[in-house]
Amino acid sequence: MSVGTRLLAIRDTRLAQSLLFGLGLFLMFVAAPLASPLPGPGGLVIAAAGLTLVLRTSLWAKRRYVRFKRWQPRAGSWFDWGLRRGSARRREALRKERERQEAPPPSEVPRIDDPLPKAGLEIMPIDPTPSEVVPAEPPVADEASRH
Repeated sequence: MSVGTRLLAIRDTRLAQSLLFGLGLFLMFVAAPLASPLPGPGGLVIAAAGLTLVLRTSLWAKRRYVRFKRWQPRAGSWFDWGLRRGSARRREALRKERERQEAPPPSEVPRIDDPLPKAGLEIMPIDPTPSEVVPAEPPVADEASRH
């Protein structure tokens, strides 16, 4: 039995799970607020480590976390990314694959980065034909404006 296997076996015991859960709570609610006045993001890092320990060891916390993710999916995805959760990586890979399958081929996608149609730089004829030229009419002076 290798050392890694032994450590995993010890980590999965009820006593180790309880100790890790308690350590996670201590990090989140005691150590992080104490470290937050110090310069740098120390309190945030400590709180994230505590949250990681709590989520790994408590079924109750996992259920609350899932409820939070359903309520705030965008924030939940950030938490998943920050915790490096495997479920987040799987969901992201599935989403990208689905988008890749649903997207039309590049040859059929209209270009949206062409500035000519939107910038008012449409091509105009350089020399208008005689039929396009409108003769100028002399201005008509009013009787009132002459006096």
